[in-house]
Amino acid sequence: MRLMHTMLRVTNLDRALQFYCEVLGMKLIRRKDYAEGRFTLAFIGYGDERDSTVVELTHNWDTDQYEMGTAYGHIALGVEDVYATCEAIRTRGGKIIREAGPMKGGKTVLAFVEDPDGYKIEILQDEPNPG
Repeated sequence: MRLMHTMLRVTNLDRALQFYCEVLGMKLIRRKDYAEGRFTLAFIGYGDERDSTVVELTHNWDTDQYEMGTAYGHIALGVEDVYATCEAIRTRGGKIIREAGPMKGGKTVLAFVEDPDGYKIEILQDEPNPG
């Protein structure tokens, strides 16, 4: 058994793809329109779906707003240098909502960025053995 993907509903697929691919450096793996169902699925990530967990962006053509809910937390991305990654994200037009630095009460270095639909993405210092 393996974790295959997580799904986010987006209101504007082109805007979401621009953010995830151009700002966060993911690649569009595959995309398919389902005209009869009036939705599009786009799978994005840093590696092939067979070997990596990816994100499924779902765009329902007739929906232009979603309720976030209070249960959703965030997606986490591990990086070598949180500070440099935040600067690169900011340079590419990304919105940093929590600047890089140690988490409260701990030593883990992290930051948060927000996607165009308001989803939170945690940027974590990639530690060999997180604890």
